[in-house]
Amino acid sequence: MAQLILYGLIYGGIIALGAIGLTLIARILRFSHFAHGDMMALGAYLALLFRVTLGFPMWASAIIAVVATAVAAVAIDRLFYKPLRRTGPTILLIASVGVALVLRHLIQFFWGAAPQVYQRGVERPWIIWGLRIRPVQAWILVLAVLLVVGAWLFLQKTKMGKAMRAMADNMDLAAVSGIDTERMIVWTWVLGAALAAAAGIMLGLDTQLRPAMGWLMLLPLFAAAILGGLGNPYGAIAGGMIIALAQELSTLVFNTAYKPAVSFVLMVVLLLLRPQGLFGGKA
Repeated sequence: MAQLILYGLIYGGIIALGAIGLTLIARILRFSHFAHGDMMALGAYLALLFRVTLGFPMWASAIIAVVATAVAAVAIDRLFYKPLRRTGPTILLIASVGVALVLRHLIQFFWGAAPQVYQRGVERPWIIWGLRIRPVQAWILVLAVLLVVGAWLFLQKTKMGKAMRAMADNMDLAAVSGIDTERMIVWTWVLGAALAAAAGIMLGLDTQLRPAMGWLMLLPLFAAAILGGLGNPYGAIAGGMIIALAQELSTLVFNTAYKPAVSFVLMVVLLLLRPQGLFGGKA
């Protein structure tokens, strides 16, 4: 069981990073971004481009891919979402489904449908207190914790983070108070996409890269965001950990093929019992 908990913490860090951006977009822009999982995949495949095709070191490839994904997210917002922003959340949601399909098929067009990896070969796992962990998984766990803490400090301590939280609470009041709402929207996309790209790269390091990897991550991301209270970035962190641990521990009872169903069941049960989420306010 301790081994499964360790795997759950690693996977939980990946889900939490993606869920933070998803919940910020939901709270500030007032729509569910169904292309967020494919943003993760885009970041992962851009890192593959720089790592495998161009031969950059993995750390440099990851940084460039994160920056490039953030730029792509802002460009997508300017081209597709901004003109539709006054039409309502339903239209934006449908538009995000279209963006997700475009991103997924572009990835498949350029990189193909076959699974790919950043580095071939078998890693010898470390044995720490009787637990097996591969070196890359140790790095994923450390980086996920650092990024989650960094996101928390950014939102809690910086002027820009406080402005983003003010917008999340009441956009009209934030605008009257002198906050540049358009600038905050841009930074919301930058932060959300950067964290999503980092999560996608970590997922690719831990497993394999597939064009549909973002789509398969979408349910755990939404389950984590809803579990923590959609719109609550701190709740998304806790939700990500709960979802990941529940999925891993479920393998003690069920076949591993049913792990995605755990996210769905938890999400449905919570929506029935506590629609506002564990850390949300009024429903």
